[in-house]
Amino acid sequence: MDKLNDIIFYNIEKAIKTYRMFAMKRIRDNNYKITTDQWLIIKSILENPDITQQEIAKNVFKDNASVTRIIELMVKSNYVTREENASDRRKSNLKVTKEGEAIIENVNDLVIENRKIALKGITQEELNITSSTLKKIIANCN
Repeated sequence: MDKLNDIIFYNIEKAIKTYRMFAMKRIRDNNYKITTDQWLIIKSILENPDITQQEIAKNVFKDNASVTRIIELMVKSNYVTREENASDRRKSNLKVTKEGEAIIENVNDLVIENRKIALKGITQEELNITSSTLKKIIANCN
């Protein structure tokens, strides 16, 4: 039987969780009032203005209920607004506010720095191979 540390999927998950904890600590240490999940959701909305909550959930690998809770917190923080969808009252359109845009802009340099620290000592060739390998795993599982 394989040991956990020898299982590629265990190491992928461990790397992701370690990076998220590292990034969140640095965001808190710099007194930003945003979580990594909130950052991901705001970025999804900014990149896809007509995105639905279901599409956001798929983009950020969260269930719909979690995304609904996160969006509610962001509405309270004035990072996004919900507007009634004119064609379907059951849906709402999400819009990033000026405060939401500002927090993304403010955190951007820290996000770039976090990535740089996490990827220290890794060559572009290694990143390309890793990316290619992960895309093949994704394709195999779809």
